[in-house]
Amino acid sequence: MISRKVNQLEVLSCEPKRRKHETPLLFVHGAFAGAWVWDEHFLPWFAEQGFSAHALSLRGHGDSAGHENIDWHSVHDYVDDLTEVIADLGTAPVLVGHSMGGFVVQKYLERHAVPAVVLMCSVPPQGLVAAQFSMMFEKPGMMLEINKLLGGGNVALDVLREALFAQEVSDDMLRRYYRKMQPESQRAIWDMSMFSLPNLNAMARPPLLVLGAEKDVLMPAFLVQSTAKTYGVSDKIFRGMGHGVMLEKDWQHVAETVRDWLEGVLA
Repeated sequence: MISRKVNQLEVLSCEPKRRKHETPLLFVHGAFAGAWVWDEHFLPWFAEQGFSAHALSLRGHGDSAGHENIDWHSVHDYVDDLTEVIADLGTAPVLVGHSMGGFVVQKYLERHAVPAVVLMCSVPPQGLVAAQFSMMFEKPGMMLEINKLLGGGNVALDVLREALFAQEVSDDMLRRYYRKMQPESQRAIWDMSMFSLPNLNAMARPPLLVLGAEKDVLMPAFLVQSTAKTYGVSDKIFRGMGHGVMLEKDWQHVAETVRDWLEGVLA
């Protein structure tokens, strides 16, 4: 894995020993996280499959600059970050966005075209409100804990386990992930709730794969299905998995699904 900076943005990259695909992949993380979520499994695995695989940390995340102003970063700012890293790559990549990252990818498509897009447990184009109401009624305690994390407070490891995982994960692994997690931009949350929803009429429409998880309590499967219906594509819901599909025990099932689909659309 290579870590570098594009101006002040962290970019993690894994290059294949023998490149089988000319189109690179760029992974976009969700809220409270950074490029590190992709480096755990996905970046090295996709490099082994012959892809040039990259992940950025949006401003205020990971080792990117801007942590001191995290609450003021907008979704538009995150789109600018994505634009900057893509320009540095020199080739339009396949974009893979998880959760908030999927929303940022949808906003990017208002002004740019890419060869293909994967939305993974993504915030839907209709925004966060339905997910917030679902959590309020189904998991009110978790709603309070997520708001605490949003403001930089501490939450219990069991909250992280319930929020991200449906499969077995060790306490040591949870602690390691928790140490890397961080507050999220209040402004970006508002943007995703109602103030900066994707303009569906303006968006480019590349080949699109929409993925979700059966046990996802943050972005329930019915919202993933709604996203797929909005864009006129089918959805794939992974049984027995939670929101953090790239970190779950069976993460490779997700990766293989993405690879197989890409080999079809990039052929």
